[in-house]
Formats: sequence, structure tokens, C-alpha cells
Amino acid sequence: MPDTRLPGRSKPDHKKKVLVVEDDRTLRETLRYNLVAEGFDVLVASDGGEGLVSARQDNPDVVVLDLMLPSLSGIEVCKALRRDGSIVPVIMLTARDSELDRVSGLESGADDYVTKPFSVRELIARVTAQIRRMDMLTSIARSNSDQVLELGDLVINRSSRTVTLNGKTLDLRPREFDLLAHLADNPGRVFTRDQLLQDVWGFEYSGDTRTVDVHVRWLRLKIEEDPAKPRLLGTVRGVGYRFNL
Repeated sequence: MPDTRLPGRSKPDHKKKVLVVEDDRTLRETLRYNLVAEGFDVLVASDGGEGLVSARQDNPDVVVLDLMLPSLSGIEVCKALRRDGSIVPVIMLTARDSELDRVSGLESGADDYVTKPFSVRELIARVTAQIRRMDMLTSIARSNSDQVLELGDLVINRSSRTVTLNGKTLDLRPREFDLLAHLADNPGRVFTRDQLLQDVWGFEYSGDTRTVDVHVRWLRLKIEEDPAKPRLLGTVRGVGYRFNL
């Protein structure tokens, strides 16, 4: 099997655990081989049911999850994890490059998606980026003495990763929370879509920046009195988004 390791990449100081849920044996073993070569502990599952059990029991740092699986689909597995309250990063693999598939994956709670056929190097880079993002968020949470951001009726609690509006707890997806907290931490600052993908998703995104638009639309439906005329999450035409106080 060819060695497709990234040249010059440093291996993780502490082994991180990656769960690969993929029914294609050749691809599953190729990913296992290359991830192990990069210094990761790797768990594998060949169907959705087995993958869900492993994700719940083995506490992986990242889940690489095929969309089309026996037993349970990747969408069903991801939704189940989010219902559990899990914030583990999920990278969805899909053989179909349609907007509907991408949006369906994101709506289920996935953090990223890669369309087959894909470069193993790119996938490993995205796994590493998701781990780096989570490590950064953990570090910020530990070092930030002020875990609660109060913005009028909107309260963001970084420690518990909860958001309340008028005293009512909102049901936010993990990336929705990260995006809202990032914008709210920088009120008045305008971020481009590419900047938000880098800061919130944690990698130089080479694909569709509509990922940001989708998440902003979801957030507006939950935090704005009139989503069609947003007061908090403003759009700066031709540039990006900002949080308005």
C-alpha cells in the first residue's frame, strides 16, 4: 500500500484517537494505515450501528464517517451523537457532490465533509485541523476566567456551551455555538466567510463558503426576533458578517 503521508508533518505529541466508519474495506484500511503512520490511534467500524457504539464508548477525538452505510446511515449516526450531546468533530465522507448532500450532512451536525474520490493527504490535514481547533477551544475555556458573555437578553456560557435567550435555552448545533461565540467575542468586527471558516472550522477551506451562510441562517432563525431583518447577526454586503451590539 503506498505511503501517502504528508511530507514534513510532525506527529501529535499525544496520540489522538480517530474513528473511521466506512463500509468499503479497501478505503477503510487505507485510511487506517495512513492515520496510524501519522501518529494517530485508529478505531474502525464497517457499518453505522457499529460506528455509533464505538463513538459512544471509545471517546474518539475525531470521527470520519461515511454518508452511505449499512445498518445506520452516516446522517443517522451523526444525529444520534448530537442528540447525546457529543461535540466530537465529525468529518462526513460522501460519494455525491451535490449541495443537498452537503447541506444534509451539515444539518445532521457534521463539522466538515469530503467528497469521494479524495486525497488521503487532504483528509489527514482536515482531521489534524479539527483536533487543533478542539484543543484550542479547550485551552481557551480553561484559561478564560470569564466564561459567561451577557449581551442583553442573549447569554453565552462557554464553559457549559449553552446559549439562552430571554431565559430560554436554545438548541444549537456545536458549530452554531462556535460561530456565534466567535462573532460575539468580536462585536462590530466584520469577518469574511474565508476568515470564519479558518477561525471557526479551523482550516483553510478550499470548497464552498456557503457553509458559513447556512450556519448564519440557522442562527438567525434561533436568535433573531425577525430573521428576515436580523438585528444581531448583520450582513456586510460583499464582505461577510458581524455581530451587532
